[in-house]
Amino acid sequence: MSERTLVQQLQSREDGPVSVSGWVETVRDQKKVQFVILRDETGAVQLVNPATRPAEDGSAQDAAALALTDLISNLSTGTFLTATGELKHDERVKLGGVEIKIGGLEIAAAALPETPIAADSGLDKRMDWRFIDLRQRRNNLVFRIQTTLEHAMRSYWVERDYIEVHSPKLMASPSESNAELFEVPYFEDKTAYLAQSPQFFKQMAQVAGFGKIFEIAPAFRADPSFTSRHATEFTSIDAEISWIDSHEDVARMQEELLQTAIRAVADKHGDEIKALFDIDVVVPELPFPRIPLAEAREIVAARGYAIPRTDGDLDPEGERQIAAHVQETYGHQFVFITDYHPEIRAFYHMRDEETGLTKSYDLLFNGVEITTGAQREHRVDVLIEQAKEKGLDPEHLDFYLDFFRFGAPPHGGFGMGLARVLMLLLGQDSIREVTYLFRGPTRLAP
Repeated sequence: MSERTLVQQLQSREDGPVSVSGWVETVRDQKKVQFVILRDETGAVQLVNPATRPAEDGSAQDAAALALTDLISNLSTGTFLTATGELKHDERVKLGGVEIKIGGLEIAAAALPETPIAADSGLDKRMDWRFIDLRQRRNNLVFRIQTTLEHAMRSYWVERDYIEVHSPKLMASPSESNAELFEVPYFEDKTAYLAQSPQFFKQMAQVAGFGKIFEIAPAFRADPSFTSRHATEFTSIDAEISWIDSHEDVARMQEELLQTAIRAVADKHGDEIKALFDIDVVVPELPFPRIPLAEAREIVAARGYAIPRTDGDLDPEGERQIAAHVQETYGHQFVFITDYHPEIRAFYHMRDEETGLTKSYDLLFNGVEITTGAQREHRVDVLIEQAKEKGLDPEHLDFYLDFFRFGAPPHGGFGMGLARVLMLLLGQDSIREVTYLFRGPTRLAP
């Protein structure tokens, strides 16, 4: 078998024998010539075959040429095959300036003749057939971007001596609250819970003396939401650092991280993102704007929108309004909303002794929350009282509270949704478009 050449390598190769493998995207079966567009994971190339048809007068024809023509005529979209032939550079060929004259085709697996989805199929239908939907060039690019984004983040952390951890996703007790939990039957009639976040274990790493850690891993929320930005299983990007003075130390780290990651995406994929998504990737300038929550609510009110929530937080439209203000005022896609009231924050968020507000923030990207970050409360007596205020039983949190009974450094961190970042970076309407296999209240397959 000839050595496989990727489509993206063809332009740099000299004319001559070549072998490519991929799936059939389209077939144009004309009377005198046949064209096959073959796509692999790196691009598409045009295959061409001078058609040999049975002679009208019944005269003998080249049997091999007839067989090849017949094979191409019956190719179904999606069929995976290997094509061998002669590579030719020709600037008249719109698709990459190269084409391959087919010498032979070897079918790896033929596709059924009727494809179950089309370019105009609805999102739910495309999710039903996600493995076919992912063959689109745009979708392929999404996950190349995801790879670049995650690699850049890991590089940022590793270069700064962070430790990568892999925390357990099966827990004996809730990680944050009793709500939105998936229960899992465990051994000897026990019940386990799927982790909502690695929060407690990130903090454990601080009291273990790790100093700076990160994790990119699944998280689970039994949230029956059907919005464009919620999922029951998602990838969470988390970091935690010791010896901070306030949540501002965490925010500075996160904005540097995002600038680094988005710059990597712009450098590697910017032109293709523009071509396929019509999006200009903007590398954010530092620092990101910061606006206290109370001030943000005043700005939103001045723009003519009354936030209906009674807990004092921003609702989705309020987030869009404050983001519009930031874009108009600062020309920035990101904004930190800071200084949240304890009633709308987790019990482990540290409170400012002067204001009584939490040392925490939400980070909005193009009008959507992607992150909650905070300095954590590391004094066990304060933690116990704050848990009680939230209606939590300290006895059920004993394993967590034990972390702080044997010494703990001041620390803080954040959790960020990977799919939301990708969705907003690429201007998509739903995280389902940028999630490999989405999981929601009504979707467990494929």
